[in-house]
Amino acid sequence: MSNYPLSYKLSWLPRFLKPSLGGDGSGFAPMAGRLMEPPPKRTVRLAFIGDISAVANRRAPHCDPAIKALLGAADLVIGNCESPVVGRPSAVLGTKLGTHHAMSERFLAEALAAAGIAHERLVLSLANNHVLDQGVAGFDETVAALKRLGIRSIGLAADGSVQPVKVGLLNVGFAAFTLWCNADESLFAGRVSMGSDAERWPRGFDLICAVPHWDWEFRHFPQAGTKALARRLAGQGVGLIAGHHAHVVQPVERIGETVVAYGLGDFLGTALARQPWPGRIGGIFVADVSAEEGTRGAVAAYQVHPFLRLRDGDHERLVPVEALDGAMRGKIERRLRAIFP
Repeated sequence: MSNYPLSYKLSWLPRFLKPSLGGDGSGFAPMAGRLMEPPPKRTVRLAFIGDISAVANRRAPHCDPAIKALLGAADLVIGNCESPVVGRPSAVLGTKLGTHHAMSERFLAEALAAAGIAHERLVLSLANNHVLDQGVAGFDETVAALKRLGIRSIGLAADGSVQPVKVGLLNVGFAAFTLWCNADESLFAGRVSMGSDAERWPRGFDLICAVPHWDWEFRHFPQAGTKALARRLAGQGVGLIAGHHAHVVQPVERIGETVVAYGLGDFLGTALARQPWPGRIGGIFVADVSAEEGTRGAVAAYQVHPFLRLRDGDHERLVPVEALDGAMRGKIERRLRAIFP
């Protein structure tokens, strides 16, 4: 049993077809910002991408060279592995219908190569609602597959609440957790991190970065409870938050020195192949973090780089918004102006 309320379930299809701009849009930050002036001489660049899935792709996507260059220049790329990585799905019917996710190890490797993401510079969260779509065996197979590929995973209960990652001169702690589950919570317990209490997270890092799977799907503005959780995490020492699960781009907020990117949308389509255009907008959230003595671990600057997932036969083509033209570019830019001040 999932932990979604009935009202949420009933609203899923209408909001999928027409993502909502309703809600409180006040108090958010621009798409790009600089927190330190003059900028530090030494920084570490973190690039956060959205959900990765094979549901809308039968083969690897095509990525615009600008997107590949942006991701290739990052010291570390962080994303959410929305689909279990299995050789053969156990939930056969659900996988065919798209309600249960699955992708092959080969597809993931080819998709990362197409996006210019090196395995040794990648961290993937497994703390999401779909990670047990193929059962406990599929979960174990996913963990093993990421290890074979040389990809670091976060959000596993067995690894503790915060996983340390050395990024250049910085010691970064990543705390990934999910508030949602598509199966009984007893299956998630002991396997997937579901804790959001930063007071109990270990300290001693230059930067603690939270990667939550939170909020309601297909809504551009976060719920009040999501914003309250972001404020609590910021007050407990989390310096950077990059969220998933909404499947649409959501705004950025600055809470003191903490920067929150509430939702990055999908990096690769996680829903039906013929998805309406607002759900095809994704964002790459780039944060430059100071590696200087005295300001080590502070976010110096950030920027959201929006792109569109265009349908191209049996796969998707990822294109920066600025590379589009015509009516589609105008529609996307108007929506982005409604989300980002």
